[in-house]
Amino acid sequence: MLDFAALKNSSQASLETLVKEAEKLTSRENSNDDRFWEPAVDKAGNGFAVIRFLPAPVGEDLPWVKLYDHGFQGPGGWYIENSLTTIGKDDPASEHNSMLWNSGVDANKDIVSKGLPGYKGPLKRRMKYISNIMVIKDSANPENEGKVFLFRYGPKIFAKLQEAMKPQFEDEKPMNPFDFWNGADFKLKIRNVEGYRNYDKSEFDSPKALAKDSELEAIWKAEHSLAEFLDPKNFKSYEELKTRLHRVLGTTADNSVNRKMEDEVASAPSMKEAAAPNQKSMKEESAPWKEDEDDDLNFFQKLAEDD
Repeated sequence: MLDFAALKNSSQASLETLVKEAEKLTSRENSNDDRFWEPAVDKAGNGFAVIRFLPAPVGEDLPWVKLYDHGFQGPGGWYIENSLTTIGKDDPASEHNSMLWNSGVDANKDIVSKGLPGYKGPLKRRMKYISNIMVIKDSANPENEGKVFLFRYGPKIFAKLQEAMKPQFEDEKPMNPFDFWNGADFKLKIRNVEGYRNYDKSEFDSPKALAKDSELEAIWKAEHSLAEFLDPKNFKSYEELKTRLHRVLGTTADNSVNRKMEDEVASAPSMKEAAAPNQKSMKEESAPWKEDEDDDLNFFQKLAEDD
């Protein structure tokens, strides 16, 4: 047990720990990385910028990388971790979510989709994408204009990229939004809708070359690697994540739930099947809940407002 003298001696170390943990929330993992660009918003939560999505970096195949993570608060603190499902491996948080969802208990489904009562953030994994961009117009920070950055965005913006590549209507011409010559500037329009950032008004301009060929090669070579985000070194081991998850949720290593939910889960007729090992239903990819439609900016924005 920590005595008062030890508490005093550890005060500076405690401060350093708190600062690091706070940075995880306020900087959203990589926002303190100057390779990333973020759009600025005004006091009302509205913003505007123009960016250009760039092709795959030198030596890589795709102009985007898709990542999954979890970010929620439980009785034992915060769980903010990359999901091993990103690299095709089993992930303890995903397995725990599937167990709750497949229990057949509505309260458990709410925990997955909405979060633990009295705490913050849904337990379900969050989806995000990262691409290279060039900032064309950034009135709030004009020093960013003409520079190459990484840009983190969510499924709604990715859906607009997909729509550009494969239009819904026959009178619309397909466009590769990542192409240097036939792509188009993307007008990022951010609105505050019911307290959340909304990107529905964002749209592509008319296709045009980004720059002269003599300039494009330098832009291409200035891009940042996307493959590095899939490097296993960026992910904790299954056992490390499992230990952290149980500490945050206040659960035990055998995947039993906390006392508040224990009776409901134990009485659910489908729990035995849901908890059985090697079941396909334990894969979060097959779970029927939807991924977040907006990017994780909304999640952390709401945390800041609530605090």
